[in-house]
Amino acid sequence: MLTKEENDLVCQVGPGTPMGNLLRQYWLPVLFSWELEADGAPRRQRLLGEELIAFRDTNGQVGMVGANCPHRGAGLFFGRNEEFGLRCVYHGWKFDVTGQCVDMPSEPAESNFKSKIKATAYPCTERNGLIWTYMGPRDVPPPLPDLEFNLLPESHVAITKNLQETNWVQGLEGNIDSSHLSFLHTRLEANGDAGFGGQGGRGLFYHDKIARMEVRNTDYGVMYGAGREEQPGIMYWRVTQFLMPIYGMFAPVSFYECPMQWWIPLDDHNVIKWDVRWNPTRPLTDEERGRFVSPDFGGYVPERSDPMYQWRLNADLTNDYFTDIGAQRNNRFSGIPSIGLQDKAVQESMGPIIDRTKEHLGTTDLMIVQVRRRLINAARELAEHGTTPPGVDDPEIYRVRTATVVLPKGEDWREAAEDYLKAGTDLPVLSAEMQVAAGRIQPGMPPRGGSDNSLSLWERVRVRASPTQAARRLRGRKGALPSSSIHT
Repeated sequence: MLTKEENDLVCQVGPGTPMGNLLRQYWLPVLFSWELEADGAPRRQRLLGEELIAFRDTNGQVGMVGANCPHRGAGLFFGRNEEFGLRCVYHGWKFDVTGQCVDMPSEPAESNFKSKIKATAYPCTERNGLIWTYMGPRDVPPPLPDLEFNLLPESHVAITKNLQETNWVQGLEGNIDSSHLSFLHTRLEANGDAGFGGQGGRGLFYHDKIARMEVRNTDYGVMYGAGREEQPGIMYWRVTQFLMPIYGMFAPVSFYECPMQWWIPLDDHNVIKWDVRWNPTRPLTDEERGRFVSPDFGGYVPERSDPMYQWRLNADLTNDYFTDIGAQRNNRFSGIPSIGLQDKAVQESMGPIIDRTKEHLGTTDLMIVQVRRRLINAARELAEHGTTPPGVDDPEIYRVRTATVVLPKGEDWREAAEDYLKAGTDLPVLSAEMQVAAGRIQPGMPPRGGSDNSLSLWERVRVRASPTQAARRLRGRKGALPSSSIHT
């Protein structure tokens, strides 16, 4: 658990707070490029407790300026976005994307007063369909991180997002928590169906509910392997990454996509969860993309200009997230009808900021403990010594992936997954499905105590291919692969 001081430190993100200052050292991906049109409507934004206005000028450049005109505080959301700037409708003062006042028609023509006025403004840049903003202190911002999905053609990538009414850390901790996968997102029977549909499919199922956690720090954050003995002598390892300061990469569940989520705090009580999948070696098919980007159960509420009604899902505490008690009794561990809504429900049910002084953490919470400590230490080092946080000036350290790997008990998951944890290679995603397709493991392995008329379990393991051999066999293949009973 954390002390109250530590909990406040990790959760509070406003200007001048230790964690807010830490997050402001990094570029933050905050908008889709298509959300702003040249000379189009300004868009209200709330980021790290600051009220802002985003707009795209006549040249297509993006501005992120303070919500209120520095003249007398009128809202710039109502401004005229025209001729290379945003003009306040109250007295006509106009600001470019840097925040510089470039026209002041209410003052005499000979006045140079406009050159002395500058609105709060944060630099923005775009890469492959996303708008990034830098809210930090540097005159020259650091480089963008080399996140693999944002370096690929947009055809390889699918992204969604939604508002969540929690502190950002609650969302991040859900992403990096392997233990809940044994329960929250599961079907009740190995051969059953949770009835999720879409990307959730049949739901997860594990014979071994206990994740054995092996956690280690990395240059970019923290990584763990969570091992489950799904068959006697056979370990299923999920490798998950935390990348400073807001990115969580849980383990893949298919050979054709890498997963990541990131969490953009609006303020201390609300966050936008971004969810991305990408294929590093080929474009996503229409079916793959459609399954991922289809709206969650219940869809979105109609959008309004208020940031609290942008990308807001219908499912919330007022309708119990559309819980189906019959499905909970007969089909799945939770009656909530999708994986995304299950995560949202349990995290929002904790309240806007959970009191971590009252927690009782176990062995499966080791990743949570380590990530909190990494964030707190980095924020304190910045505040007390001015130490630049990990990754700010080292974009290449973000070139990583995650993996799932099935191995005989006692073999090293780090060694088996090592090559596949490096982004920017021509290797496919390392997943149990890939190993099934390559003969490393066989589909339909019987559960403990079960029987099978084909090869014995040990014979199946003995004929396995190495991960590298598996990759060679799979290069060039397209479409879905058969699924292992381990996690389909």
